[in-house]
Amino acid sequence: MNKKIITYITLLSVILLSCRPKQNMVYMSKHNMEEEVAKAKFQGLHIQEGDVLLILVSALDEIAVKPFNLNTANKVGSDGSRGINQYVEPSQYLVNEEGYISFPVLGNVYTKGMTQVQLKQELESRLKRYLTDPLVTITLKNFNVSVLGEVKEPGQKESVSQKINIFQALGLAGDMTDFGDRTNVKLIRTDDSGTDQIVNIDLTRSDVVSSPYYYMKQNDILYVQPDKNKQVQANSNPNRALTFQIIGALLTAGTLIIALTRK
Repeated sequence: MNKKIITYITLLSVILLSCRPKQNMVYMSKHNMEEEVAKAKFQGLHIQEGDVLLILVSALDEIAVKPFNLNTANKVGSDGSRGINQYVEPSQYLVNEEGYISFPVLGNVYTKGMTQVQLKQELESRLKRYLTDPLVTITLKNFNVSVLGEVKEPGQKESVSQKINIFQALGLAGDMTDFGDRTNVKLIRTDDSGTDQIVNIDLTRSDVVSSPYYYMKQNDILYVQPDKNKQVQANSNPNRALTFQIIGALLTAGTLIIALTRK
């Protein structure tokens, strides 16, 4: 009888252990998080074809600067004069397939692969031929990333900030579900040559912040894979599996109680 009781207890233990809690639920739990986060550096976004840039040129001479802003270059007042504007909206430029924008007076300016700081310096350098101390302000209008898979609100997300890391991108999608595999998140990125890169990222490691993929770039795609438990569940009838598990646990517990009362 003792052997049977031991057998029943073993079976019950196996069933209970099969319902063990999920692992790797905490972000950056491996290694020294504080030390690694201090190493994170934002290098700036690189301009791609299809980007929409908002560019504003300003200088001390407001009349001289007008031809370099699309919104004021051909603007005529109600009295027919071309007066000085107190406020000028940034002009909108689309980066074409060849990587150029068409800029007033300067003509075609190559922008693809540049950071916004580099383009700012390039434009200011060219504008010094026409203006004294020109100042160029550049903003990316359409900074979008897509977050798909095991997140609460999948889809394309627009960020008002261009400095956004992978955790902030997940936050825009409501964070991962409990079934998301934090150890193997896929990031799809198009490089400057137009080739798609696919990299696997382990978000449980704190040294992810030193990765070149920690900060998101325009049009990046994050795909959160389901963990093994979710994959098994998806390939079977979840209701049937749960029913069998409950029945098995009840039969085992009942048999164990009967055996103990007969002892």
